[in-house]
Amino acid sequence: MSKIFEIKDTFYLNGEPFQILSGSIHYFRIVPQYWRDRLEKLKGLGLNTVETYIPWNVHEPRKGEFVFDGMADVEGFVRLAQELGLYVILRPSPYICAEWEFGGLPAWLLAEEDLRVRSSSPSFLRHVKEYYQVLLPRLKPLQITEGGNVILMQVENEYGHYADEPEYMSALRNLLLEGGITIPLITSDDPREESLRSGSVEGALTTGNFGSRTKERFRVLEKFTRGGPLMCAEFWVGWFDYWGNGGHMTGDLEKSAADLEEMLRLGHVNIYMFIGGTNFGFMNGANYYDELTPDVTSYDYDAVLTEAGDYTPKYWRYREIISKFKKISEVELTTRIQKKAYGKAVVKEKVGLMESLDLLSEVHESTYPQSMERLGQNYGYILYTSSIRNEQKLERIRLWKANDRANLFLEDQRLLNLYDHELLREHTLDVEVRKGQELRILVENMGRVNFGPRMNEQRKGIDGCVQINGRMHTRWKQYPLPLDHLESLDFSRGYTEGMPAFYKFELFVEEAGDTFLELPGWGKGCVFVNGFHIGRFWEIGPQKRLYIPAPLLKQGRNEVIIFETEGKAAGEVIFMEEPDLG
Repeated sequence: MSKIFEIKDTFYLNGEPFQILSGSIHYFRIVPQYWRDRLEKLKGLGLNTVETYIPWNVHEPRKGEFVFDGMADVEGFVRLAQELGLYVILRPSPYICAEWEFGGLPAWLLAEEDLRVRSSSPSFLRHVKEYYQVLLPRLKPLQITEGGNVILMQVENEYGHYADEPEYMSALRNLLLEGGITIPLITSDDPREESLRSGSVEGALTTGNFGSRTKERFRVLEKFTRGGPLMCAEFWVGWFDYWGNGGHMTGDLEKSAADLEEMLRLGHVNIYMFIGGTNFGFMNGANYYDELTPDVTSYDYDAVLTEAGDYTPKYWRYREIISKFKKISEVELTTRIQKKAYGKAVVKEKVGLMESLDLLSEVHESTYPQSMERLGQNYGYILYTSSIRNEQKLERIRLWKANDRANLFLEDQRLLNLYDHELLREHTLDVEVRKGQELRILVENMGRVNFGPRMNEQRKGIDGCVQINGRMHTRWKQYPLPLDHLESLDFSRGYTEGMPAFYKFELFVEEAGDTFLELPGWGKGCVFVNGFHIGRFWEIGPQKRLYIPAPLLKQGRNEVIIFETEGKAAGEVIFMEEPDLG
């Protein structure tokens, strides 16, 4: 049965005032088997609405290839929320930020030379339109005006903090309207006047994203709402971690609770995040201000629920606050979730990367090295190899337009590990070489920047050249390594100590439970459980254990494969009962 949701002096549902009490859950960061549990806990907090981004790169991983099942089943997530009596705010804008790889934009956009993301660039808007022609027909029936439960949609995300092109904002709004979106639209920006001016668009309610000083922020926001409701579309209740940041980020609960209470007195709220979830696979984002700061695998965010869905003191404190404004009914949890410590597992088999190249990749030859995107690759690693021809000694080497981290080898001799700023400089060596020896450069995409002007500079691998002793070296073989079909590995192929390699473990499970993988003595790499990529690890922390949800395990034998790049493999791992985020 269709309803009417309107924006006047406040929000109205079928003519009655409606206070939005919402929490963010990203369906694409949580295994579908746990969606119901997380939504029931959200409802148990006293919230009436759930908010989620829709990441373009999840739903169109390759141009013209669309995915809407499994963890990408946004329609299933929305309908489940409706079944539980919850309303939904959808944020389908092409850019989402969300500390997600490339801010949700598909990496294949970077293969086009003249395309500028988040702009009225004709090629960018053409791709957005073609994506919306597939996405919006799926979202249209979910609107509250058509019997669904979606009450708001976002035009763009924090655009006013990025640029100020009104033609772009108008184009996105028009695409939504042309696609049959009839529910109210919103924009959201940090509550500074210049940001709100740049990020607003006619026909959409202006909302703010912030985590403190509620009254002050709302005073700025009300200058743009034209007498309409005041809403914090992202009430930041925590923050995210990046590799090497020194420890898990946490906030002041009482200050946060006071801001929430004031927000509920003055307007409407979406708690960001209710639960953060996990950056499975290679999908973590990164920021770049003075240096590259790629996000860790966990998106725990110091949220209301932990990454694994456990209650926190924040949950119960927020529940006290919300209960001052409405009666909260108890919600029965219907998903059985338990945690297990399975103990140690030892390496059963191992095989080197170099010994496995023909099974994992097809070689591409070119005069100069090419980036991942130019070779049709989105995520993972890429290996460049070339023979020494004229040099008798490696004295100087420099990589041009290289991102993000490179391991350099001469045959099986490790020469250099270069990261971020180190990739911008020339490096001095003193290594004797022979004609025909192979120079190998393994480059890792650590996660594309998800915010700011550097988004247009996110080609990964080597997009320029390699200089040896001041001269550009030519004739390269390139091996894209997205690591998306490890079933092809042959562990009898051989292994070279100290080189990048794959390690296989077996975990026998009588009863599946959530568990946390600790890798003491291991260097850097990523982990696959029964073929599912659970994410990256790095000895520098802060995150020390990777979350493995029980639905990824099966009764009996489970296969775990670790890819490690630093030559640091301890020979065993431990499956623990609790997380360790540092």
